[in-house]
Amino acid sequence: MAFTVTLGPEHGYVLGVAASTVILLQYLGFKAGSMRKKAGVPYPSLYADRAEAEAQPIKKLYNCYQRAHQNTLENYPSFLLLLGTAGISYPLFATACGATWVIGRLLYAHGYYSGRPERRLQGSIHILGLLGLFGASVKTIWDIVAV
Repeated sequence: MAFTVTLGPEHGYVLGVAASTVILLQYLGFKAGSMRKKAGVPYPSLYADRAEAEAQPIKKLYNCYQRAHQNTLENYPSFLLLLGTAGISYPLFATACGATWVIGRLLYAHGYYSGRPERRLQGSIHILGLLGLFGASVKTIWDIVAV
């Protein structure tokens, strides 16, 4: 049996959240790139060596900037899949959860930028956004399979 999806104006909000993540990723990449230059970490090294980072605080700080960006990139595909799936049936809920994820990732990064990685936990609200998207995705899938 077919499952029909009709896109309404509220689906535009889901697309808006997805588009805003491009700005988020560019911002985090720019911050990491700027810190790479200040720290003098050469390409193609992803991180400063442990010994260098322990000896030079700016290199340790660069590692924090790079890790914040890298961790966001690691979580990004799952986020987009869940946002898209949840947004099919629950566009306003998906928009709220997606915005929570974006704001949480910004708070996470800025906590990491402090040089004290434990401060990244202030951005843990991004997990609430993901959990909401996961639940709405499961319900959407269930509704499609049950048709």
